[in-house]
Amino acid sequence: MDAMLRRALEARVPEILPDPTPLDPAPALTERLGRRVLLKREDLTPVFSFKIRGAYNRIAQLDEAERARGVIAASAGNHAQGVAFAAARLGVRCHVVMARTAPAIKVEAVRRLGAEVELVGDDFSVAAAHAAVRAEESGMVMVPPFDDPDVIAGQATIGLEILRQAPRDLAAIFVPVGGGGLAAGVAAVVKELRPAVRVIGVEPDDSDAMARSLEAGDRVVLPHVGIFADGVAVKQVGAHTFPLCQRYLDDCLRVSTDEICAAIKDGFQDTRVILEPAGALSVAGLKRWCAEAAAVPGTVVAIASGANMTFTRLRYVTERAEIGEEREVVLGVTIPERPGSFLEFCTLLGDRQVTEFNYRLASRAEAHVFVGLEIGRRGEGDAIVQALEAHGYACADLSADELAKTHVRHMVGGRAAAAADEVLYTFEFPERPGALREFLASLGGRWNISLFHYRNHGAAFGRVFCGFEVPPSERAALVEWLARLGFSHQEESGNPAARLFL
Repeated sequence: MDAMLRRALEARVPEILPDPTPLDPAPALTERLGRRVLLKREDLTPVFSFKIRGAYNRIAQLDEAERARGVIAASAGNHAQGVAFAAARLGVRCHVVMARTAPAIKVEAVRRLGAEVELVGDDFSVAAAHAAVRAEESGMVMVPPFDDPDVIAGQATIGLEILRQAPRDLAAIFVPVGGGGLAAGVAAVVKELRPAVRVIGVEPDDSDAMARSLEAGDRVVLPHVGIFADGVAVKQVGAHTFPLCQRYLDDCLRVSTDEICAAIKDGFQDTRVILEPAGALSVAGLKRWCAEAAAVPGTVVAIASGANMTFTRLRYVTERAEIGEEREVVLGVTIPERPGSFLEFCTLLGDRQVTEFNYRLASRAEAHVFVGLEIGRRGEGDAIVQALEAHGYACADLSADELAKTHVRHMVGGRAAAAADEVLYTFEFPERPGALREFLASLGGRWNISLFHYRNHGAAFGRVFCGFEVPPSERAALVEWLARLGFSHQEESGNPAARLFL
């Protein structure tokens, strides 16, 4: 018997979850995809996440001397709740280090469970480094979020439950991937017991450490990770998890932020529960795979891994879900600036539902329109663009343009004639009280700010779109200065949406 399978069978998870989490039907997804879809409801655990399994199994294995020392963990949120809950159940002192950017809903939940919470740094890596130092100084036992055999075995019990609950025609299980603990555990036990069942990991396309590591044949370190699905925003997968995924995982898919938002909506329609972005990852991957592997028969399962969603993030999710479902196309269209041109343009659009329409006079010759249109099928957006171009309209499809969807759609107002030598950049900065003021202070006053746009999306990091007036002779100095700031940034001066509308 494989070592991980033995560990999973001996895991202490039933002590805290005496009944398996449900494997519920997803009727709306089933109807739309034309195959039976089931959701493994890890959002229904006491901490609304699967993390309770690995955390409890790790702490339950400690001997009396280790329990007396207490436990410590670093976490973005869900692991912290699992550790705090397990420690409280077992009567063990618990200290949790979280980043200052951790969502308040997760911080308060950890405190309510009786853990000591320490907020350090602006991201998980800083919190983890601080926790390691505290563990060394205090003698407390570290409980890793994913890279530990007992933690992996605890998560693997999900795979055992699915095999007992699912019908015999089970074709594939879709698993969200961050550091790889859940994917490694589920894949290891499923492949040992039912090798024909595919186990497929799913990652955001901007936090794809596992996919890149599998492609490279060794663990890679990402220079930067995405900010939306914070529960899986890991720069390097685990030393224990990687070889298990390398051996057992069938594939690792990448999905976009828009696809994740659409999956959150799908989950809500079938369960009336709002999954967090990492919790909906597997649904997004399942939809992608079903579209590309339609000929493969059988039931498919997505692990709904968590539902610790910050309420303020819903605005962002709803904005992006329609594009993720390919039910909306966003266009930048140039029309003649003359009486009646709006009517002609709208007449050409026909009876299509307009979801957004932004316009500002740009010149006396032409106008630029930012327009969103509801579509009913894949590929319809391309047909709309071709039809508009056939009638002489210059048209840019902005549906995949992150700058257009995050910033420009809220800023349409025409170019500023007074702005000279303007260069445009996007930035990410830690989302916590005072962070915007600190960001502005760090920019200094060497170059004039000609444009600025910021929206709070309820995530760990905020997004800023900024314009500077910088003479060509000083561009190199600007690049050096921005590098010293330490904020993730990208030049957007050539972005088509920015060139059309700003």
